Amino acid sequence: MINKTVKNVSEACADIKDGATIMLGGFGLCGIPENCIAELVKMNVKNLTCISNNAGVDNFGLGLLLHQKQIKKMISSYVGENAEFERQLLSGELDVELIPQGTLATRCMAAGYGMPAIFTPAGVGTEVAEGKEIRNFNGKDYLLEYAFDADFAIVKAWKGDTAGNLIYKSTARNFNPMMAMAGKITIAEVEELVEAGELDPDQIHTPGIYVHRIFQGENYEKRIEQRTVRPKN
Repeated sequence: MINKTVKNVSEACADIKDGATIMLGGFGLCGIPENCIAELVKMNVKNLTCISNNAGVDNFGLGLLLHQKQIKKMISSYVGENAEFERQLLSGELDVELIPQGTLATRCMAAGYGMPAIFTPAGVGTEVAEGKEIRNFNGKDYLLEYAFDADFAIVKAWKGDTAGNLIYKSTARNFNPMMAMAGKITIAEVEELVEAGELDPDQIHTPGIYVHRIFQGENYEKRIEQRTVRPKN
C-alpha cells in the first residue's frame, strides 16, 4: 500500500507555483484547509485562480490571500461576508465568475468522474447563460457547463490514514469530497492521521485513490463566520 504521507504543510504545497488553478474545500469557514491557506500566504504565490464556494472573511480563510492580492480570479457562488472580496470585485481588480452553487458542485463532481461537461437548467435565461451553448431536452432548455480543470485540490478532513483515505466530520464534509476527486494533485490536511487499516472502511468518505499527499495539520482555529447566541436572561 502506497504511503501518501508528507512531513508537513511546506512539503505538501512546495510545488504550487504562480498562476496555478486551485480548488479549496470548505463552506464559509467550515471545513477549510487552514494550514494550506496559511502556507500559500507565506509562499506568496501570485496570480492564482481559486475555485471555492466563497472567499472566507476579511482576515481569515481565502480572505488572507485576497488581502495579499495573490488571487487573480475567484470562481465561486457567494461573495459572503468578505468586504475585500466585494471591493475588489466592484473595482475590477479581481476577475470573478459567480455561478450557481449546485453548478459549482456538479462541475467539481464532473471533473472527478472524468466527464468533460454537464447540462444544467440553472442559469438559463440569466446573465449566467451569456455566450454558452443551450440545448433543449424534452422541451426544457439546459446550459452546457464544462468540468473544472484544476492543478490542485486542497481539502481538509477530520481523520485520514497514511494511504490517503479520508473521513469528514458533519458540516465540514461540504465541498471537500467532490473537490478531493477533481484535482490533478489532491492535498489533504487532517486533524488526526492514523496508520492504514485503522479507519472503518464503511465510514470513509474519500478513498485514498484520489489523494496524492496527506499530512496532519495543527493549530486549527475553526472560526465561526456569524456567531449567533441566545441572549442572557
